[in-house]
Amino acid sequence: MRVCITEKPSVARDIAALIGATAKRDGYYEGKDVCVTWTYGHLCTLKEPADYTDRWKRWSLGALPMIPDKFGIKLIDQESIKRQFAVIKQLVSTADEVVNCGDAGQEGELIQRWVMQKAGVKCPVYRLWISSLTDEAIREGFKELKPEKDFDNLYYAGLSRAVGDWILGLNATRLYSLKYSPGGGVLSIGRVQTPTLALIVRRHKEITEFVPEDYWELKTVYRNTVFNATEGKFKTEEAAAAALAAITGLPLEIKDVKQKSGKEAPPRLFDLTSLQVECNKRWGWTADDTLKLIQSLYEKKVTTYPRVDTTYLSEDIYPKIPDILKRMTPYANITAPVLATKIPKTKKVFDNAKVTDHHAIIPTGEAPTTLQGDERKLYHLIALRFIAAFYPDCLFDTTAVEAVAGTVGFKASGKVITSPGWRTVLAPAQDDAKNSDEEATLPVFTVGESGPHEPSLQKKATQPPKPYTEGSLLRAMESAGKLVDDETLREAMKENGIGRPSTRAAIIETLFKRHYLRRERKNILPTQAGIDLIGIINENLLKSAELTGIWENKLRRIERGDFKASEFIDELKKMIAGIVVNVLSDNSYARIEVSREDDKAKAAPKKKASEAPRKPRKPAVKSLDMIECPACGAGHILKGKTAYGCSRFKEGCVLRLNFDTYSPDITPAALAKLIKKNFKKSEK
Repeated sequence: MRVCITEKPSVARDIAALIGATAKRDGYYEGKDVCVTWTYGHLCTLKEPADYTDRWKRWSLGALPMIPDKFGIKLIDQESIKRQFAVIKQLVSTADEVVNCGDAGQEGELIQRWVMQKAGVKCPVYRLWISSLTDEAIREGFKELKPEKDFDNLYYAGLSRAVGDWILGLNATRLYSLKYSPGGGVLSIGRVQTPTLALIVRRHKEITEFVPEDYWELKTVYRNTVFNATEGKFKTEEAAAAALAAITGLPLEIKDVKQKSGKEAPPRLFDLTSLQVECNKRWGWTADDTLKLIQSLYEKKVTTYPRVDTTYLSEDIYPKIPDILKRMTPYANITAPVLATKIPKTKKVFDNAKVTDHHAIIPTGEAPTTLQGDERKLYHLIALRFIAAFYPDCLFDTTAVEAVAGTVGFKASGKVITSPGWRTVLAPAQDDAKNSDEEATLPVFTVGESGPHEPSLQKKATQPPKPYTEGSLLRAMESAGKLVDDETLREAMKENGIGRPSTRAAIIETLFKRHYLRRERKNILPTQAGIDLIGIINENLLKSAELTGIWENKLRRIERGDFKASEFIDELKKMIAGIVVNVLSDNSYARIEVSREDDKAKAAPKKKASEAPRKPRKPAVKSLDMIECPACGAGHILKGKTAYGCSRFKEGCVLRLNFDTYSPDITPAALAKLIKKNFKKSEK
């Protein structure tokens, strides 16, 4: 008998239906010579300190560091988990073979291996490895089952990560809590969370200690075009005023005009981090919000496996692209130009060398008919990025003009799009549009022409760095604290990033739960406890993003088979032993108190209604263009002949609000209220 073990009941149901296990039993599905059962994510976990020895039950500095001779696992103490595990154990005891159908990633491998170890699996084990949950992908996966040993390195990497987090997290948390926290408060330390907190504290310090400096810029206007002095910034007003006086009354002469053509490739496909960044930029979603939504889209079979760190597709996907595009019928008007010609096979999209376990996040071609609200917005974002990847480059002409007035040089530049290419599908994000200084169209200038101009000085001040948002923090974690905007460099830095794409959202949320961080609109700021904790940690190994990135690189090398798991664990054991000695030797008597904002809020007396500050009222909705599209979030409502739709229907938004539900005679304000009510309901 074959026993298949999935990671979720919903996946078990889908697989069971496809392989003929149609009889529903208690905790599994049964068919002829096959059973399909499931876990609930993690059923097992590493043993806790008290499970190894009574000496580690109570927190004591004298018991540190805690290093078991051999790490063991245990079943999580919950009745539902115990009951489901008993089902799995019974099924595998009589199995001829087991198929590991867990999530195709490092954590999914670890979850299933621990369950099979605890259940005592003795028969051969095979691995179902798929990048989407469509029926076709599942059928193909079962035709190409792989031996379990092919994924041993993946398991060793996951195990090393779990053991490493245990060694560093549990020991350092007890060490710092006992040494520096009065009254038994817990100071949570983690291999990834502490360097992440250090990034935010460092940025906060840069902002608070920043001293602005005034500077002056010399500009002039000639033929309605702004020219900037080539000398750049003047540090003193006297020098700037002298430069202005030197050219006042003198004509501006055009010295050189250079024109060249350029092109801009479509944006890369999404990996998990870039998707989380984009959603934070567009809609203010947290990394955790986006992860939950994209996981839901994956389970609904409309997008591929989400927990990926590549923006490329493997070359074997190329033949499938036309079929996926054809099946994306709501986007037929923008897929038609791509399907009308041979789809280009460019290295910017297809590159086996840049793909390991899974390719970039793309649509599967399954109809997104069941999606509502934020799920639909997210799918629309992924669909447009996917389609745009196969459009031509955006072509543009740039003009650079050099001029002189007296002895002062000036320059102006402009950019004109001559063929929008992929930009017909993807409009630039608002932030990108704001940051573009060269979009202006310049008049025709001739070398040698001259004339009067209007010079002026502008006083400005240097600006501090911006606080982290979740989007910029994810980028910083990905590049181990280094600011990297270039896509190619970003890909290279991923090897040394801190955390994994699938765990970064949880790390950020943990720091909020520990009261080390707080939100201020989109910005992420450290609390005083977070600042104090980083200030008291003298061990660079605990808070350096760069060094943590090196540890992360070693875990990736374990996964590839280039580094031994035992060496990684031994290094961590030596490191924590050294940290214990150094902290115990600290005679500073420093203390940290973790302030719990939620407790303060509960204790504070409630304000009377008359004392509570009133929220500013939103402007009244008086026209349809004031109603944001609930599907894509980028367009506004339009009124058609039989239904309301979205102004971005040409870009592929599929919103349709039929007149039988949304009256054509309703006022804009009433329509906005009805849309909000119905779409809120559908998201629950």
